[in-house]
Amino acid sequence: MPKKFDKILFISVLILSVFGLIMIYSASSIWANYKFQDSFHYLKYQGIFLIAGILLMIFVSKIHYSFYLEKANFILILCFILLVLVLIPGIGSIRNGSRSWFGIGSLGIQPSEFAKLGLIIFTSKYLQNSNRFLKSLKQGVFPILGITLFFFGLIMLQPDLGTGVILVVSIVSLLFIAGVHMKFFIGCGFLGIAGIIVLILIAPYRMDRIISFVDPWKDALGTGFQIIQSLYAIGPGGLLGNGYLNSIQKHFYLPEPQTDFIFSIISEEFGVLGAFIVCSLFLIILYRGIQIALHAPDLFSKYLAFGMIFQIIFQALMNLMVVVGLIPVTGVTLPFLSYGGSSLLVSMVSMGIILNISRNIEESSV
Repeated sequence: MPKKFDKILFISVLILSVFGLIMIYSASSIWANYKFQDSFHYLKYQGIFLIAGILLMIFVSKIHYSFYLEKANFILILCFILLVLVLIPGIGSIRNGSRSWFGIGSLGIQPSEFAKLGLIIFTSKYLQNSNRFLKSLKQGVFPILGITLFFFGLIMLQPDLGTGVILVVSIVSLLFIAGVHMKFFIGCGFLGIAGIIVLILIAPYRMDRIISFVDPWKDALGTGFQIIQSLYAIGPGGLLGNGYLNSIQKHFYLPEPQTDFIFSIISEEFGVLGAFIVCSLFLIILYRGIQIALHAPDLFSKYLAFGMIFQIIFQALMNLMVVVGLIPVTGVTLPFLSYGGSSLLVSMVSMGIILNISRNIEESSV
């Protein structure tokens, strides 16, 4: 008989996701009523994805994780095909300046989200099979790093720097956990700095974002507008906030606050207490995920659990740092909370896989 999955992790994910749905309505109702004459527009679509995501998480939690070991190559190839197809005009659609979506009516599917998960699965298989080669950069590290950078390049053609960074950092973190020599990560640091400089030089708008990060008030109505409005939302929230539905910044000040900057509205309406609860739930998810990874039955499941939990938490951290002005705007959503079907479904599938791994751990281990 299969053991029960980690209830604490499951409940934490449910609370975050349901709270996200509630906050999407609050953050989007004014904008949705203006744009679609329906204040429930975003709520309805996200609600559909949430129900599908919960059902998918439960379903995936019952599929033995060894299935992904067997299908890792196929999953990676499928992700590659989708990333290529989305770049073709007429197939991929442009939203917010990026050709990173498959448009299906009013809905949109973002293949780069699935690529993040697919590459974690493939890398976990690779590390299990190539563990003895990892002390050799040429034989063990460079092949998987080459595949990662290839996928990063495809994502940058869209372009989507935020998703690309999450993908690369997640794989590098797996290599670190696998025991790759520290000199590799020092080299990655220098390579990353050089890469960022090149990316800035070939796309001047990224320099504008950096300038607005350093001094957003220099272009308060342009590149600095979003972060200024975000800080205006967070600041007045105080300890307990202004109350649900009472945000001021969602009234056409903060652009589309139901997506990347939903944490700003949470802070404005629920204050420091609300922000603390959200961060605490992410910390619980991180803790339970790491515990599952540490006690996982084999190397593949260990790498898989760690890679997926790190990816979600790192994405959440990036989003929160953007919202409070610690890093430049990257366009990264807040997992489980931001509006977006692809992000929610992939996050739910990741949690389902981790929950399945927890089913295969001795009850006394976690």
